[in-house]
Amino acid sequence: MAAWLEPLHAQARRMGNATLRGLVDDDPARAGDFSLRVGPIHANFARQRMDREALGALLGVAGDMALPVAMRALFDGATVNVSEQRPALHTALRSGLGQGEIATRARGQARAAHERMADSIATLEASEVTDIVNVGIGGSDLGPRLSVDALKDWRTGRFRLHFVGNVDASEAGHVLDGLDPRRTAVVLVSKSFGTQETLLNGAILRDWLGSGDRMHAVSANVAAAVAFGIDPGRVLPMWDWVGGRYSLWSTVGFSIAAAIGMQGFDGFLGGAAEMDAHALESPVEANLPLRHALTAVWNRNILGLPTQAVLPYDQRLALFPAYLQQLVMESLGKSVRTDGSPVATATVPVLWGGAGTNAQHSFFQALHQGTDVVPADFIGVVHPAHGHSGSHAVLLANLLAQSEALANGCADGDPQKAYPGNRPSTVLLLDALTPRSLGALIALYEHSVYLQATMWGINAFDQWGVELGKRIAGDLLPAVSGKGEARDPVTRALLAEIHGHG
Repeated sequence: MAAWLEPLHAQARRMGNATLRGLVDDDPARAGDFSLRVGPIHANFARQRMDREALGALLGVAGDMALPVAMRALFDGATVNVSEQRPALHTALRSGLGQGEIATRARGQARAAHERMADSIATLEASEVTDIVNVGIGGSDLGPRLSVDALKDWRTGRFRLHFVGNVDASEAGHVLDGLDPRRTAVVLVSKSFGTQETLLNGAILRDWLGSGDRMHAVSANVAAAVAFGIDPGRVLPMWDWVGGRYSLWSTVGFSIAAAIGMQGFDGFLGGAAEMDAHALESPVEANLPLRHALTAVWNRNILGLPTQAVLPYDQRLALFPAYLQQLVMESLGKSVRTDGSPVATATVPVLWGGAGTNAQHSFFQALHQGTDVVPADFIGVVHPAHGHSGSHAVLLANLLAQSEALANGCADGDPQKAYPGNRPSTVLLLDALTPRSLGALIALYEHSVYLQATMWGINAFDQWGVELGKRIAGDLLPAVSGKGEARDPVTRALLAEIHGHG
């Protein structure tokens, strides 16, 4: 076990069988004191299973591990991605808080690319294009797809946005059904311009368009994009210092900017920059991303809880759990430290979730009465974008009720109807769902993930675990096509079944 965990385990032993109900009842100021506000986001941690002394110990660990220093290193362009010998300067895409030549140069490149993207969108706005199809996968799809869906009330009305990610061509076919190729533009998003799924889908759309005249690309490999048939003037840059799952702030956000306009996109960047400044400059006891990270580590390592639910009570944020699955699980799904040694404790939780109130009618039974305790982040929006106040009151009442019920439980003479309670949750409230608040919310989770990785000594910015399956798939492609044979006996048996029904 990592040495820094021992004083935290000691705190858990001291707390014994303390319950959330007891912690709140015995500390009348807890509900307010365990809350933080940053710009448009209010966060309440009062229903996490730690008391003030345990929180103090967590904050002490954060100071001992110099987490604020690690945050400054991230912004300044230190080589935090050690396995690829790169910085991770996604913060430079939205704020100029980094110091030194590396961060300053990255900020200049980001601003120049931002201006080029604005020019490209203005050109499309002056054309007859009505629909834009974003073709990408992973970080080139999830971030833009989430943001466009979440900010649908901020759409400028000029374009309809569509997304193609899966290599399953049925998705491309369904997206193109009903679109007019003469009024459709396509943007291919791939840093390497070698992503198999994106190139295959891009070829389908290129053939459907009939030419590359209305095709754009976002890539670090301009030559490959040009070879694909895209005019170099329509290729916007990416850089190796931005990982895919951290890239929606860059020209990868082309679809977001096209949907909500450049002014809206600037507001989106501004919300993230606001959270950046807070994360970098706030003391540990008042630092929201740090508190979120410390809570996650406490639940994973001290309470031993292996999963984490994210429960947005706003249908516009229905894709947020899927977005966070990539951000959290690809970043923190590591069992080896940056120095190559095995980690000494558990790392990533399995993250899952769904939108309330729909999710209440699917998996909340397990949250309330299942044998596994699942900590949850409830996300609510105070002011909706619609005028149906009665519906919104019911939505918020359900959010508050579920958090309360998970924490407090309910005794009953019939054990089938008893709720054990003592199940932790955090509540995040957005004043409204706007470009600014969404930007701040995503940046909050980005910084929390980085701080968790720092505490565990792992690299949040590589993803070598996805490569083996890709390599095997490439080797198997001839066998799937009937022109070769698989080495693995189970795979051979499955291929026989596939070919037997071809």
